[in-house]
Amino acid sequence: MTVLAAIVLFLNALFNVVAWPRFFSRVRADDRARDAAGRVTPFLVVHAVLLGVALLLAALSAVAGVLLLVS
Repeated sequence: MTVLAAIVLFLNALFNVVAWPRFFSRVRADDRARDAAGRVTPFLVVHAVLLGVALLLAALSAVAGVLLLVS
């Protein structure tokens, strides 16, 4: 069961590392990301925070997976 949990954690980390940066590049290119003056909008800020949280969770998942396997 521990190996299965570690695999799920690694898959979660992989998904977050692959999917979120690709999604964020599309968000940055979206017209809603900047206003007419070129300033960052809340749309971009919210998605940047989501990206940061997703990558943090990916790192924590990878660490937890490793800890499960070595314990």
